[in-house]
Amino acid sequence: MTIADIKKNLQAKMDQSIAAFKNNLTKIRTGRANPALLDTIHVEYYGSHVPLSQVANVSLLDSRTISVQPWEKNMAAKIEKAIRESDLGLNPASMGDLIRVPMPPMSEERRKEMTKLVRHEGESAKIAIRNLRRDANEAVKKLVKDKEASEDDQKRAEADIQKLTDKHIAEIDALVAEKEKDVMAV
Repeated sequence: MTIADIKKNLQAKMDQSIAAFKNNLTKIRTGRANPALLDTIHVEYYGSHVPLSQVANVSLLDSRTISVQPWEKNMAAKIEKAIRESDLGLNPASMGDLIRVPMPPMSEERRKEMTKLVRHEGESAKIAIRNLRRDANEAVKKLVKDKEASEDDQKRAEADIQKLTDKHIAEIDALVAEKEKDVMAV
């Protein structure tokens, strides 16, 4: 493995960390409705637990209401129960074969809890990025130790790795700030 390979792998892994972080952010509730909020809900379907998206169509009715359209009529009650029992604090209402999930307005206290959660997720993502930096630096040191790269190459590689790390951490900070602004908007 060369220094270029190490940098390329590092770039790919850091990009994956950012993508995972963005995915985690979609699950954190803001004042607006978002179908991704229901991604974590599982429904019992013929003896096994499956994600809600596999037994119903989840979409937005308006900015504050999610609609869940079960593909089988007999699933409506189970889906409604699963949403009500989730830890999201939602209260679904059945209207024939359509389930409406209104987003209750968040209290100031709840918004502050959500911003703490956003910061925590951001910190976890930064830790993942820093761990990747450490692994890449160790791989470069190993190349120098095995006499496959010079110490000058090591210094240059470590500087490039740090630049990559700084870029990704700045991106995480920007995403956290944007999500916090979203959560605190009334």
